[in-house]
Amino acid sequence: MAGPRVEVDGALLEGGGQILRVSTALSCLLGLPLRVQKIRAGRSTPGLRPQHLSGLEMIRDLCDGQLEGAEIGSTEILFTPEKIRGGTHTADTKTAGSVCLLLQVSLPCVLFAASPSELRLRGGTNAEMAPQIDYTAMVFKPIVEKFGFKLNCDIKMRGYYPKGGGEVIVQMSPVKRLNPVILTERGSVTKIHGRAFVAGVLPFKVAKEIAAAAVRCIRKEFRDLYVNIQPVQEPKDQAFGNGSGIIVIAETSTGCLLAGSSLGKRGVNADKVGIEAAEMLLANLRYGGAVDEYLQDQLIIFMALASGVSRIKTGPVTLHTQTAIHFAEQLAKAKFTVKKSEDEEDASKDTYIIECQGIGMTNPNL
Repeated sequence: MAGPRVEVDGALLEGGGQILRVSTALSCLLGLPLRVQKIRAGRSTPGLRPQHLSGLEMIRDLCDGQLEGAEIGSTEILFTPEKIRGGTHTADTKTAGSVCLLLQVSLPCVLFAASPSELRLRGGTNAEMAPQIDYTAMVFKPIVEKFGFKLNCDIKMRGYYPKGGGEVIVQMSPVKRLNPVILTERGSVTKIHGRAFVAGVLPFKVAKEIAAAAVRCIRKEFRDLYVNIQPVQEPKDQAFGNGSGIIVIAETSTGCLLAGSSLGKRGVNADKVGIEAAEMLLANLRYGGAVDEYLQDQLIIFMALASGVSRIKTGPVTLHTQTAIHFAEQLAKAKFTVKKSEDEEDASKDTYIIECQGIGMTNPNL
């Protein structure tokens, strides 16, 4: 069944692990043998890192495929996919590598498996340079389910930098096809809520300080809105290692969810962590988009696979999103257009409409 290998240049555009995630997921889904070269070529530690490797191995196992050249530091891999199967699959970065990024690569594939899947993802749940698990559960999940599937996400153990040790179990059933999604009406913000957490040896008062600083910052802009940010001490038996951070989510009258988040670091005061998350949320709200900058790139692959036209309104289109679009067009032959929003109220803003004619992928197993 394998045709000629599709060549992917891992140094294009964003030039990072995302190229690997999008291209191997599409390769797996479409049965395209793949060669990825120059993997993370421009990074300070080029080539595959533990989390990229565990993601690749997971995709290989999901479809009984063949993977060559996959080792830490490798800048070139060959991947030959076979038939996607359901069942239980485990991926463990053995580091603080993000479980959310493992989900990003595997989720589109298991949607088109022959039977229900359980993904046991181990690593960091709240890690730098990746969505926090709270974002995945509270923003990504409800929005991506609009494509027509259900995702069950159970956070068994939280894990932080540098050790990881977290575990999330994701269960889902396959679908025949994905529905297109229109997310262009932002509506008005109806409430803002969130959680500020500490885990391990960090004192509870740090979570309270992070939450209070975020609330103060948001109140400057939304004086009359209900803002509820819960300080949380993660239970000892559900968190491995030490960590702190916050996620704040705005809900709108049309059911949009936009967020800002931040992680505590050694030597950074708690106020700063809260303010950073609040400012990120406020910036996303000012653009007037219906999805925030972290959701836009995560939706691209689903838009590409859906049956029909999907449309999302966003703030400035990120390099991650441009990268995802490039490879969705190259590999899946989906058609995307990105243009400035023509709405009156968006005239002065950096607001864009990303539209996609999806390829109407159907599940051959159902």
